[in-house]
Amino acid sequence: MTSTPAEGTSRRSSPLTVQGWQTLVLTIMGLLILGAGIAGGVLLSRYDEVAHQLFDEVQPSRSAAYQMQAALRDQETAARGYAISADPQFLTPYYAGQQAQAAAAQQIREHASGRSNLVDDVDALDRAADAWRTAFAEPLIASVRPGSPAVIDPGVADRGKVQFDRIRALFDTQNAHLDDARADGIADLDRIRWWRNAVLGAVVVALLLTAAALAVVMHTAVTRPLASLAASCRRITEGDFGQRIVVQGPKDIRAIAVDVEDMRQRIVDELDASKRAGARLDEQTVELRRSNAELEQFAYVASHDLQEPLRKVTSFCQLLEKRYRDKLDDRGVEYIDFAVDGAKRMQVLINDLLTFSRVGRLNAARNDVDLGAALDDGLANLAVAVEESDAVIVRPAEPLPHVVGDPTLLTMLWQNLIGNAMKFHREGVAPRIVIEWEPPDGAAGSGERLYSFTMTDNGIGIAPEFVDKVFIIFQRLHGRDAYGGTGIGLALCKKIVEHHGGTIWIDTSFTEGTRFRFTLPEPSAAQVPAPSLEGTAP
Repeated sequence: MTSTPAEGTSRRSSPLTVQGWQTLVLTIMGLLILGAGIAGGVLLSRYDEVAHQLFDEVQPSRSAAYQMQAALRDQETAARGYAISADPQFLTPYYAGQQAQAAAAQQIREHASGRSNLVDDVDALDRAADAWRTAFAEPLIASVRPGSPAVIDPGVADRGKVQFDRIRALFDTQNAHLDDARADGIADLDRIRWWRNAVLGAVVVALLLTAAALAVVMHTAVTRPLASLAASCRRITEGDFGQRIVVQGPKDIRAIAVDVEDMRQRIVDELDASKRAGARLDEQTVELRRSNAELEQFAYVASHDLQEPLRKVTSFCQLLEKRYRDKLDDRGVEYIDFAVDGAKRMQVLINDLLTFSRVGRLNAARNDVDLGAALDDGLANLAVAVEESDAVIVRPAEPLPHVVGDPTLLTMLWQNLIGNAMKFHREGVAPRIVIEWEPPDGAAGSGERLYSFTMTDNGIGIAPEFVDKVFIIFQRLHGRDAYGGTGIGLALCKKIVEHHGGTIWIDTSFTEGTRFRFTLPEPSAAQVPAPSLEGTAP
């Protein structure tokens, strides 16, 4: 990428002199301040008006409304109390409530004379109260004989309740209108306050802009170098990294121009390096895809073509044994058994090797996994072995946590660890396997947080010098006659744990058997399931 010198900036004369610009800016400043003063006066007047309505009309009306509603409730309570007890003392709050109702209604009409909806609410309540007293309360009071309590007719009581429920509904309407009036007043105050702040802010901004304009006019020598530098920077921002910054103007602006030019050159160098790295990455991606395709071809051959000859060897050896067993001596039969056993073990080795190579490579899922459910699945697969060995599995008191990963692989992890513990148990001692876990240490957000898991058994144990060897594929510490298997189980566990971002090891401080420890990352709140590791060569 080549650099070209910057184009020269043309000078354009202004129709106004410096004195003219100063006069214009000061005139605009004076007009803004005058307009702000007028607007401020109007806003203050409107603020006083709204505050008066809110505090001298709406708020007293709210208090009177609460008094009016309380008076109506007192009347209803007194009427029911008198009907039940036949005690004339209950009539005192009944009549006092009527007086309080009338006083509160008058107060609302005086304070809310300019708000028709509030006055209409009071009128509606008065009409409803009169109707309730005429249709229910007065006849009920008249039907009671003082000093002779009697049971109220349920039908009469229900009718009175229905009528008073209508009054309660009017309470809700009145309260809603009062709340709306108060909310509208507060909203008006907020709007006026906002406009007041906006006007004051505009005045401050106008003063600052005026001062800046005066400074620019007084330092015209700074304008052209800054404009040239800004133009060059804009062209670079638009992608023209070959635009060279021309150093000109006062000393401080020249220093800024030098820094910007150095930054531009650094960007050019980094861009070139990034392009070269991208080209190399593209080449490696193509090679990786080719390698992965060859790996897939190998997997297909291993799972089909290589196993077919082994099946034939096994089948024909078994046919030889079946047809010519009576013609062969013991050594011949033994040789045939060796051949069949070797072919079968080769099939198992191929299948185990394929399983190991596919961990994290083919269709690897990244889902929310309940480790307790994965443990259940692993134990279900080992149900026969658990029953035959009388193994005791002790699960943790707290439910196992959730992690992000592949549920099938995590099930295989539990299955291999527990199966390994049952296989290498002490002679005559039932396997006992204890599973424990601990939450991550430290506060959230302090880096990667890891769950810690422990699986302890009472088996034959592993000598400290072999704790690393057991995790190597096909490594065995015992002969095939003593213990079966191909020696891939723990290697598979290690690969699964590391694929999920954890580590696994053997705790050598425990000597009563074997204690495996492993960690798995705690999912973050915004964790997105990762894509499968396609293109990763083993």
